[in-house]
Amino acid sequence: MRIVAALGGNALLRRGDPPEAAVQVAHVREAVEGLAALAAGNELIITHGNGPQVGLLAVESAADPALSAPYPLDVLGAETQGMIGYWLVRELRRALPGREIAALLTETAVDPRDPAFGAPTKFIGRSYGDSEAERMRAEHGWAMRKDGAAWRRVVPSPEPRDIVELPTIARLTDAGCLVVAVGGGGVPTGGDHRGIEAVVDKDLAAALLATRLGADALLLLTDVPAIMRDHGTPHARPIGHITPGLLRSLPLPAGSMGPKAEAASRFAEHRPGAVAVVGALADAPALLSGAAGTRIENRHTSPRTTASPGPGVDGRRQSRTREGRTA
Repeated sequence: MRIVAALGGNALLRRGDPPEAAVQVAHVREAVEGLAALAAGNELIITHGNGPQVGLLAVESAADPALSAPYPLDVLGAETQGMIGYWLVRELRRALPGREIAALLTETAVDPRDPAFGAPTKFIGRSYGDSEAERMRAEHGWAMRKDGAAWRRVVPSPEPRDIVELPTIARLTDAGCLVVAVGGGGVPTGGDHRGIEAVVDKDLAAALLATRLGADALLLLTDVPAIMRDHGTPHARPIGHITPGLLRSLPLPAGSMGPKAEAASRFAEHRPGAVAVVGALADAPALLSGAAGTRIENRHTSPRTTASPGPGVDGRRQSRTREGRTA
């Protein structure tokens, strides 16, 4: 199978964790346990979030008295791609000796006229109390929004239009290399390859990557076992299988599960016969078999009662073309 696995930001830095390198490396090692199992006998492309890391660097840059202006978000995104890619490649090589593995600095093309630039929504960085949030707003001009009981910075999150290094990713994957790419949604750039002050949604970029690569499966790995129906109520229950249309009708949180649901739906709609799965990183191998997570497929099937392999899991390659064009 060809699998695109997208790690949530909590895979590296969980809510309440101190933003220290040792903490993040420990989480990377945990994540690699599940990823290594997925890599066995499969083509694997890994993407990852970077919201906490970009936010940390943005705070440090804004507070540095030696700088006349903070570093822009596209540069900070590139920095975090290198840092997180290094950690993932290092631990993957230890877990998969002999496997070729590479992290690729990746640009994602966006439209500078995207309406998202007038309505920042993407959370980055740590949480703030009321007074702290007001101070950051006044000192740095940041847009702040409530995330639960606390405040966090929000930045524009334009639609991913294209992945600049897609042909390179395809060639590396075809050659048997395990690729880490499109980290943090990719470095946002315009048509002239100039950096854009934004952060691309990692899940939407992963769906675009999986579609253009002709992937058999898109795994959106997070810290919950499945998408929940009636989330936040005493009647909450996991969804085993759902179609894109039904998934879009559910009232899911816009700042967390909403983008994952939209990304999964886009992939399922554009890749007939393929499957998107949302579930826990710890359950990664079971997500493919149908034993865990929420499966999103663009066809009618009976609700899951027992583990089933799902489309393509028997190792048969779905038809695809290269260089970013799907069959």
